[in-house]
Amino acid sequence: MADTLLDDVGALLREVAAQVVVPLFRRLDEDDISEKAPGEVVTVADRRAEELISAGLRRLRPGSLVVGEEGVAEDPELLRHLRDAGDVWLVDPVDGTANFAAGRRPFALMIALLTDGLPVASWIFDPLAGDLAACRAGAGTHLDGATVRTTDSLPAVGALRGTAMTRFLPPDARGAAEAGGARIGELLPGQHCAGREYLDILTGAQQFVLFWRTLPWDHAPGTLLVREAGGVARHFDGTDYHPADDSHGLLVAASDEIWTEVRAALLDR
Repeated sequence: MADTLLDDVGALLREVAAQVVVPLFRRLDEDDISEKAPGEVVTVADRRAEELISAGLRRLRPGSLVVGEEGVAEDPELLRHLRDAGDVWLVDPVDGTANFAAGRRPFALMIALLTDGLPVASWIFDPLAGDLAACRAGAGTHLDGATVRTTDSLPAVGALRGTAMTRFLPPDARGAAEAGGARIGELLPGQHCAGREYLDILTGAQQFVLFWRTLPWDHAPGTLLVREAGGVARHFDGTDYHPADDSHGLLVAASDEIWTEVRAALLDR
């Protein structure tokens, strides 16, 4: 894969954010927000951004398939393509839609490219912060153009910072995770934006994040970015995350050592 693809997709995300997403932030009318499922909102920005991103990706890779969050909401059968041969794009046009719809930050635009069923490149862009992370498999992760390693300058165990997204956890696991945070450092409130959580692991603002739901557009981009930067992304049983795997539970950490420590603190009972 040519490195120019990283630049081209990054430019596409910047363009769509500037044209559609940011201009609508805090300017949505009531009719611009709807509920696509109980408790799940969607806005005109999500739909328009997905249309523009999808068109741009197909221009970059003719013959490729786009599996977007809003497309799947209309046709869940699209998910069966995640292990297809050839190029398949996973798109989250506005990650953190509830934040966006309420006029809160953060929110992000995210893309992952799968080739023959394997994640090979990914991008996360936070347009308000201006942070753009991109990577390709085997070539490391870049944040705003600079190489980033999650294993640089790690805090001591006991002084870690991270998030446990406990809302969807089973009740017994929720209690254990909330109680275990104090044993490893500081348990931060969730940001309701997976893309920002992943970016904060890359920047060193936090060292881990725990999720229950593993929707592919939420996690395919960030898990590859963290892995390429030296971190790990595994299910609670220690198996590596893959976007076509619909099992629940995902723990992402800046290093293998931190993953093991956090898992023991938050999940062992």
